[in-house]
Amino acid sequence: MRRTDPEGHGPVRYGPPLPGDGLPVPPELTAVLAAAAARADGEPIGGGPELKEAACGYWERRGLPAAPERVAAGPGAPALLLALTAAVGGDVLVPRPCAAWWAPYARLLGRPVFHVATPAECGGVPDPYALLETVRRVRGEGGDPRLLVLSVADDPTATVAPPELLHECVEAAAGEGLHLVSDETWRDTLHAPPDTVLLSPAEMLPDHVTVVTDLAGALLPPGWPAAVARVPAGGTGRDLHARVLDVLTALGARIAGPVAAPAAYALGEPEPVTARMAATVRLHARVAAAVHGALVAAGTLSRPPQAGRHLYADLGPLRSALSAHGVGDAQELEDFLAARLGMPAPGGHRFGDELGALRVRLSTGPLLGRTDEERAECLTSPSPLELPHVQRALSHVKSVFDDLRDDAQRWEPPR
Repeated sequence: MRRTDPEGHGPVRYGPPLPGDGLPVPPELTAVLAAAAARADGEPIGGGPELKEAACGYWERRGLPAAPERVAAGPGAPALLLALTAAVGGDVLVPRPCAAWWAPYARLLGRPVFHVATPAECGGVPDPYALLETVRRVRGEGGDPRLLVLSVADDPTATVAPPELLHECVEAAAGEGLHLVSDETWRDTLHAPPDTVLLSPAEMLPDHVTVVTDLAGALLPPGWPAAVARVPAGGTGRDLHARVLDVLTALGARIAGPVAAPAAYALGEPEPVTARMAATVRLHARVAAAVHGALVAAGTLSRPPQAGRHLYADLGPLRSALSAHGVGDAQELEDFLAARLGMPAPGGHRFGDELGALRVRLSTGPLLGRTDEERAECLTSPSPLELPHVQRALSHVKSVFDDLRDDAQRWEPPR
């Protein structure tokens, strides 16, 4: 029997984490952490001076000038988004699909969350016309939309929003008086930087955009939680910053003292950090391209990945084959692929897509090997896709989807 409410698979308790890089922690970061290990206290709420100065330099190098009084740091982006959602108030708008952790924090505060359709060319950013229609509908029903969360480099779709589309969306949001939170966790993981133009909404509408960056995207291991937020300048930004600090204080949401040291070091982007980041991005770009090729060859629908360590695929064209295996919705697809692939394969319902749609996010990290030695070899090899353990992993992924394609072709009605 089809499930409409996936029992035992709650969206928060079983929410998928950020796609990890699957690689050993860089020795430079472990050395900084070890040097700070004796620090018993946490950072001040919102971050200490060294961490905030490092965050300002990080954004300055990306064309987003900031001052320490406009920066708030927290133990991961979820804590910052929770604080921002509480501080801004009102109803929340998010694209469909969106990062799995966005909506639960609004619902935790009792705030309605409204998903807005995304355009055909990318995820992460709502279609501007759909955004306007959703805002007007929600207000017409007595709602109070105030906050739009979006991501230019997106989880789960791994796409990058074109600047012209982003500009239309930002203008539409500003016209409706919305505050924007731009999740830029993945902006430093572009697969082809010379060919991909990434602009922040904060460059287009600086007075209405707060930027949030989780350092687990490119700079720190996910087990060392640290994130930074940059609020707008002026009185509006000062008030928002103060309210965010109030919420973080109430939560006791401060970065652990020893973690603050490698966070500040990584945000400063010394050569070891930037070299490792570039090598990691190149590696995952190659693996993602190989997986994307296998998915498309099997008949799935998937946009080419442009950022991050993941892909998003629609297996709707293989529905007949999946039905023969008892798969009729995204939860069943998640269970089926996780068992077949031997790695997590969160269904699209985790990201706000309809349960009945057969969509899934696949991460590239699990394909790099089972031991630290194998994963480290991927990072240093000039041809990582030719390493035996990577070849085996990619061949297994290809065989799983090729089998589904062959099954679907057998189930096609004669013409």
